[in-house]
Amino acid sequence: MAGPASRAAPYGRLGRWVQAQRAGWPGLEEDQRDLLSAIGIEENQELVAAKQAAEAKPKVSRTDRFQQGLAALAQFVERERHANVRRPHKEPLESVETGPGGEEQVVVSHFALGTWLNNQKSRRAKLTPGQLAQLAEHGVGWAWRPHQREMPVTPTAPPVTTSCSVAPAATSPT
Repeated sequence: MAGPASRAAPYGRLGRWVQAQRAGWPGLEEDQRDLLSAIGIEENQELVAAKQAAEAKPKVSRTDRFQQGLAALAQFVERERHANVRRPHKEPLESVETGPGGEEQVVVSHFALGTWLNNQKSRRAKLTPGQLAQLAEHGVGWAWRPHQREMPVTPTAPPVTTSCSVAPAATSPT
């Protein structure tokens, strides 16, 4: 049936609402499902499965996410010798996870380092001094705050002194 659901814009507010109803079909009351069916909106098994899979994934705390980002940044800086990460860059990170049978396996995930670093910069007012210090230690220039700690000192050449054997010109008294 080619009802309103099939004509809904996929990314507009109505389209998002329709997708949410189709994905959350099992959680709807019977009368809600009947009303949606009457206007051509039906359950979508793929959306239901995707929603259930997303809900089953363990949540990562902000602190853990920051530590993941810092590990990815450290790996990038060690390899590239700078912290100028382009926004689309994804850093491969290895982690050990327990499989379904209880065995440990190494999993490689691609951490969106460029996006993460850009987000940290835009939220830098909310970062703790410790987090800013950790970023600065890895060479992130914008993480340095002059009112929190001293600016890193770069070695400079000593001032040049010249010795001159020319005597100053004598002035004649007038």
